[in-house]
Amino acid sequence: MKQRIYIGVAWPYANSPLHLGHIAGAYLPADIFARFMRMQGHDVLMASGSDMHGTPITLRADKEGVLPSVIAERYHEDFVRAFAGLGISFDIFTKTTTENHTQVAQKIFLDLYEKGYIYKDRVLQPYCATCRRFLPDRYVEGTCPHCNDKGARGDQCDNCGKPLNSQELKDLRCTICGLTPAFTESEHFFLKLSAFNQELIGWIDDKTYFRSNVYAFTKKYLEMGLKDRAITRDIAWGIPVPLPGYEEKRLYVWFEAVIGYLSASMQWAKEKGDEKAWQPYWQDINTRSYYFIGKDNIPFHTIIWPAMLMGKGNLILPYNVPANEYLTIEGRKLSSSRNWAVWAPDYLLHYQPDPLRYLLSINMPESSDTDFSWREFVRRNNDELVATYGNLVQRTLTFIYKKFNGTVPSSGQLNAESLELIADAQVSMSKVADAIACCSFREGIREAMALAAKANRYLEATSPWKLIKEEEEAAASALYTALAVLNALKIIFYPFLPHSSQKLHEFLGGSGLIEEQSWSLEMPVSSAPLREPSVLFTKLDESIIDEEIKRMG
Repeated sequence: MKQRIYIGVAWPYANSPLHLGHIAGAYLPADIFARFMRMQGHDVLMASGSDMHGTPITLRADKEGVLPSVIAERYHEDFVRAFAGLGISFDIFTKTTTENHTQVAQKIFLDLYEKGYIYKDRVLQPYCATCRRFLPDRYVEGTCPHCNDKGARGDQCDNCGKPLNSQELKDLRCTICGLTPAFTESEHFFLKLSAFNQELIGWIDDKTYFRSNVYAFTKKYLEMGLKDRAITRDIAWGIPVPLPGYEEKRLYVWFEAVIGYLSASMQWAKEKGDEKAWQPYWQDINTRSYYFIGKDNIPFHTIIWPAMLMGKGNLILPYNVPANEYLTIEGRKLSSSRNWAVWAPDYLLHYQPDPLRYLLSINMPESSDTDFSWREFVRRNNDELVATYGNLVQRTLTFIYKKFNGTVPSSGQLNAESLELIADAQVSMSKVADAIACCSFREGIREAMALAAKANRYLEATSPWKLIKEEEEAAASALYTALAVLNALKIIFYPFLPHSSQKLHEFLGGSGLIEEQSWSLEMPVSSAPLREPSVLFTKLDESIIDEEIKRMG
């Protein structure tokens, strides 16, 4: 049955290029899910955008001596190019500096304020006498009071994932000058999270289908009791507080950025010429909304954003938040500041997108941290994409093109082995579909590659290139069976490897875009024309391993 699905994807800070941690953490899993759901015939809207107002942007702007808008626009355009190169299929990718987003964020603020869910209070804020300024969240660092990590920020500890306030940090220091700031009173607006504690507990109780880390973290945090949080800051860059007398204050980025999911949907509706088109995705209780994020964003999407939606009213809550764990690089924690990362733009300068999508899919950090290494990248590419899947495609299609005049051979009387393999292909299609629907992407792509390996073993056993000399009908039947499996593989690999699946679709004589196909096994039509194949994947030389590692750090 056709379903409406909203897919919100984490908004990247526009202060540096995208790296593989970003791709594996949120963008690739969201794209796999969206492509699959569209092929299933569901009504999908996938939205995200650049977070242009985060303090990481002002920090970089300070270092470069330019306006924050210059930094934000630079990296927004960089994101757009990288997503296009990797094949991340957003329905809309916007940014938080649009007039539309400003209006929607301010409207949500006013709605919550008028309902009493936002209130004013005075709070101690870190003030650096040397820099002569109040210090927003990421302008202060210190030791986390929960896990003792020494790199915790004024808004959150990345090590344990706990949201923080600057006052909670031990050994506080200014990230600009390194000195210890003093705390001075400043009036701010607070979101009354405590008012939603019990309602959120009731909401999360039946979400046992959440990933265990997401469910356990959220449940524990709610049982500890929510504290109200400041949602404004003393900074010049950001969305102004829409109340007289507070023109110098800005909405806290964690408050206004999540509103981007809603504002992006409204922008998408306007751009398609139907300003109400966003409403079914947000107001129809039959719609399912999924939020793809990294684990550091769990509390913002299972606590803060749901609380804001509850306060606003008449908007659906998240159905699932399939947060991923972290991706390490060559056995070490990824570090942008130390350049210990693989940057998406750099990768795309040298390699095709599908080999990276394959490795990150089959090694996705769904339940625990996983590691990216260049050696594993080369091994997976050469042994699995080239030698298994690519080899199956190449030898099947090249032989048919040569011996059967570029047309589909006759099926003849399929023997038991052929029928069994075709049945296995249908089972694999079902298993991959179930895995993706449950956001188990590693399981799905492993099943797809297992089918390719099974088809290779079938070809080795039947050896149609030997049979054709004496039993042409038997050879034709074996090759017909292999084509049937390729028809299945182009579909089940499509969400993971869209570029190579499109090529295979064309090799098999298909027209148009593969995403227009349905998730079903279409048997080949005897005598139908095929197209001359070319190499689907390129073997990589092992010398790139040392070359790429040397470029890091």
